[in-house]
Amino acid sequence: MWPPCLQSYGYRIVDKLFATRIIRRGDDPKPFPRGEEVSVTYHVGGSTYSIADYMDRNAVAGLLVIKNGTIVLETYGLGLRPSDRWSTMSTVKSMTAMLVGCALYDGAIATVDDPVARYLPQLAGSCYEAVTVRQLLCMSSGAKWSENYGDRESDVNQYSRSLANKVPGGVLDLLKALPRAHAPGTVWNYNTGDTYLLGTLISAATQQPLAQYMSEKIWQPCGMEFDAYYTLESEGGQEIGGSRAGMALRDIGRFAAFVLKDGVVDGRRLLPLGWVEQVRSPAFTLPMGSNPGRDALKLTAYGLSWWLTSDGAMMAMGHCGQRIYIHPTQNMIVVSLAAYPEPAYVSPNEHNRDEDLNQLIQSLVAV
Repeated sequence: MWPPCLQSYGYRIVDKLFATRIIRRGDDPKPFPRGEEVSVTYHVGGSTYSIADYMDRNAVAGLLVIKNGTIVLETYGLGLRPSDRWSTMSTVKSMTAMLVGCALYDGAIATVDDPVARYLPQLAGSCYEAVTVRQLLCMSSGAKWSENYGDRESDVNQYSRSLANKVPGGVLDLLKALPRAHAPGTVWNYNTGDTYLLGTLISAATQQPLAQYMSEKIWQPCGMEFDAYYTLESEGGQEIGGSRAGMALRDIGRFAAFVLKDGVVDGRRLLPLGWVEQVRSPAFTLPMGSNPGRDALKLTAYGLSWWLTSDGAMMAMGHCGQRIYIHPTQNMIVVSLAAYPEPAYVSPNEHNRDEDLNQLIQSLVAV
């Protein structure tokens, strides 16, 4: 709900506003190879724009491009520094899907077709009792949930208030009280609560905090440069697996590179063989015409917590312009961190910022 004058500051201090737990880096961060910097232009509406134009037009705080394992562009705006941890918003949902893969590889989760209540018995008797891990991953729990940020009484805003008030067990109580709208697995409905449960389930299955598991399984092996953090539902409580983590731009790029390499780091496999392929296989076709940003990015399907494009790429999407684009066949990653204006502050002359991103990506693919 912040006005634009607060966004670029607030997104850097999320750890001052919520309870958090550190995702610790290892002792030996790995330098990222760098190549010659690319310089491209892109075209929208008959006009030509540069990368600097893209940053300014779209309130972009950080832009990172990795091609063939090498950084070819890294630039910052809005005062963001390389060491700052910017809010991931919901892009962390897609990262949580990779932690499910780690837990499958470790044997902590037997199969994604297990019922959630096998790992979270406190859900017995709720609408989530018969929901499977896979159904949480692809947002088809069937729970009646409203993700309307503009409605202060929507489920997602009740969830946010519980986090802001640091209520122990408050989010889980909210989810347990939800009625069922559809049979599990039949209807796709974007639901931040589903991914909250997914993070809780990983913690229960692995018997360790989500931040510790992320650190041991991905953050340290990948040689992340900076500590990151999860926000918590209360002081000392459960990590939020679906929103509001804080990470530095280059480390988000390293995470994307981990996905692009199918979860293999220095010859060591950390994800089940084929897990990334499962994640990027369509589970639900998305309706076109319902979301201008999704339409502009050509997002045609939803996989296991990743958005899928019509040309084979996968994307992690977060509120107000947080985007992670991975194209396996092009061997390319684009991370864009931004402060798109909230709906209440959108100008009548607002352009489609994701159209700018899509056209920039297409220009980058061509070089």
